Parts: sequence; structure tokens; C-alpha cells
Amino acid sequence: MDTIGDFIIRLKNAGAVGHQTVSLPHSRLKEAVANKLRDAGYVTSVEVEGKGVKQTLIVGLKYEGGKHIINDVARVSKPGRRLYAKVEEIYPVKFGKGHLILSTPKGILTDREARESKVGGEQLFKIW
Repeated sequence: MDTIGDFIIRLKNAGAVGHQTVSLPHSRLKEAVANKLRDAGYVTSVEVEGKGVKQTLIVGLKYEGGKHIINDVARVSKPGRRLYAKVEEIYPVKFGKGHLILSTPKGILTDREARESKVGGEQLFKIW
């Protein structure tokens, strides 16, 4: 039932076994998160295939030197326990080498973008 948790674990596991793409059911939230991960440099491409209810989100994985670029992910806010952060409470992940993905009133943002925009929100997950 945790769509974001399922999405990030699919990315991590597919990279661990060397797949080039991951295919999963489409939602606007997953598409927005995937686009933000593409902008942050964790995935190569984001495509939507199909029409209506049968839409599929296809995410291309990124590798450097034959190694998957996503080392680990950690879900922060879960369906049973939502965690929110004010802009003053948003800190760099792994000394700036990772990203915290947030759902804010301005859309899905990384921790750096949220600090620049001076906006807080729900902490979805950390990725490094």
C-alpha cells in the first residue's frame, strides 16, 4: 500500500541486479518523483506509455563504471507515520552527497531546492 516505498525499492533492487529500466504502474506522484530523481542525476530517463488506466511508468537507471549510482534509499515518512519538516529543520543528507525528497506546496522538491525556496513539507525519502 506504500506506493513511494515500493517505487524506491524497485529502483534500488533493479539496479542491484543490473537492469537498464524499471517498469511500474503510473501515478502522477511517482512520475513527479521520478522526474525529480532525473534532475538530481539518479536516473537517466522517465517515460509514460499506454493510455488511461493502463499507463506504465518506465524509468531508465543510471550506472557509473558498471556500478549503480543509487547506493541506498531510506523511507522517512510512512503511511502510518507522516513526518513533516519546517525549512529550518531540513539538513543536507550524507554531508551533501545525498538528497532528501520532499512533498511541498510548491511540488516535489529536493532538500536544496526547498531551502532555496524557503518552504517545508512532508519528508518522503532520503537517497544517496
